[in-house]
Order: sequence, then structure tokens, then C-alpha cells
Amino acid sequence: MKKNLSLILFLLIAVTALAGGYYVYQHNYRNAPSAPMQPASGSPDAASSAALFKAGFNDLAAIRQPLAQWRGKVLVVNFWATWCPPCRTEIPEFIKLQTQYGAQGLQFVGIAIDETAKVQAFADEVGINYPVLVGDLEAVALSQATGNRLGGLPYTVVVDRSGKIVATELGGLTGAKLEALIKPLLSAAPSK
Repeated sequence: MKKNLSLILFLLIAVTALAGGYYVYQHNYRNAPSAPMQPASGSPDAASSAALFKAGFNDLAAIRQPLAQWRGKVLVVNFWATWCPPCRTEIPEFIKLQTQYGAQGLQFVGIAIDETAKVQAFADEVGINYPVLVGDLEAVALSQATGNRLGGLPYTVVVDRSGKIVATELGGLTGAKLEALIKPLLSAAPSK
């Protein structure tokens, strides 16, 4: 009974996230010109950053990975799923940016709200070159704590070297849009 309830709950969350992501994609991303990412003021605050760095999820080898291990880097945390078309579209752009700017202190971390086997297959297929973690309701709650009020996917959080959330984006991102935000963060010294 508990297994069935968990499956139903997972499917409900998946359908809600898919619907939210599709809605955002259709109304904000597909036909709109590229607008700047949303500044984090107003939603994420110091408590949101603290929640982000307290969190940890299993990687694809089922080893718990704390997000705090990437503190001090320009961190791009992307909540996504294999069944989400805009997620699948933006990940190759993230791979390119990780390759280009990783040595300068950029770190992407993907948090998939999906089944581990499907995530592993997709990661292998596209050659994801950054850590991929797998979450469930805890990951959905973390995305909401960092400003994702709709719970849609994809959802991206950008954190500066000092650990402050500086921007969030609900919906698909282009590489150019994200690069314009991260380049100044990579050259900036951490604020105290």
C-alpha cells in the first residue's frame, strides 16, 4: 500500500511539474525574445541560500553529495527531468558552458526529479560533464524554497562565489542568456 501511495504521489508531482514546465515554455520561452534572467531579489534570500547549501542528494552511483561541497564556485543548479522537452534542449548548452568555464570556477549541478535509470541513460546519451544528482519530493521542496513557486521544470538557480543566489529562471535557458550572467560572476571576487 505504501509503495502504491508513493508511486501515485510521484506521478502526481511529475504530471504537475510537466504541466508547469510546458506552460512556462509555451508562454514565456518559445515565442518570447531572450530576456535577462530574473534577479533573485524578492524571492530567494539568505535563508534560501542556506537551504540550498544544507541540501544533499544521491548521485547516479547512489552516493550522497552535499551541495555545500561546491560553495565558493559560481554555481548553476538546474532542476530538470528527462521527460521535460525544454530541459533536454538546454542541457547541451550547459555542457558547453561547463567545458568552457569550468576551469575558471563555474560548476553546474543538475538535480533530476526523475528515475535514476532514465537519468543515467540520458546523461550517457548526451555526455553530461557535470554532477547529476537525483531527487524526489525533497528536491521539489528545495526548488520551491529557492523561488520556484510554480514547481515547474526546468528551474535554474545561479549562485555567486560568496553563496548568494543572484538569479533564477523558470523555463528553458539559452546558453547565450546564461553566459551573459555568469561571465561577470566568474571575474568578480567573492563578496564578504
